[in-house]
Amino acid sequence: MKILLVEDEPVIAQNIVERLAGEFYRVKWVSDGNMGLQKALFETYDLIILDVLLPGTNGFSILKKLRSNRITTPVLMLTALCDIVNKVKGLDSGADDYLTKPFALDELSARVRVLLRREMNPQTSSIRIKDLNVDTSRREVSRNGEPINLTTKEFQILEFMAYNKNRALSRMTIAEHVWQENYDSMSNFVDVHIKNIRKKIDAKATCKLIKTVRGIGYMINDE
Repeated sequence: MKILLVEDEPVIAQNIVERLAGEFYRVKWVSDGNMGLQKALFETYDLIILDVLLPGTNGFSILKKLRSNRITTPVLMLTALCDIVNKVKGLDSGADDYLTKPFALDELSARVRVLLRREMNPQTSSIRIKDLNVDTSRREVSRNGEPINLTTKEFQILEFMAYNKNRALSRMTIAEHVWQENYDSMSNFVDVHIKNIRKKIDAKATCKLIKTVRGIGYMINDE
């Protein structure tokens, strides 16, 4: 998988490159907006990680140019601009996801996996994990054909874990994905929601899908 990283902060960029290279992605890093735009327009990538505040051309302008040229490569935007207005602007411009600095590298990796899975499987909106079905388009969940009612947050957590099945996700990674900057790191939001999800999908089943990974967090397992 080839990833284009457009980021002007060397320390952040190096950390991202090392992390993704360690997960066997091929990462091309450029620090200038104009160069990033040229690479994105004339070279092929599976994912673009795009900072907003860049020398040359800013991330919003790059994104609009790509979408106007019908380039549909998934784009994950990075920015220190954490207000809702800029998030909405990025998403309305065609971004597929948005991550606010500072962020955990675990969270970045998880979001990269989600976006790449969506790109590889555009024809289906369903994720199958043994007898559990998660329909991400209709936002419906069933197990062994029986519908399961989840709250909005419960569904977001389950969907995120399903996209990252067989991978241990930390509580912070899950929390940052669902609650973003509104999450209180001292709270037990994640544990409470996981407990409720377990009651709904695992309580009556012989095969338990949600596993606790000691010292890390949780994973959903179909192995």
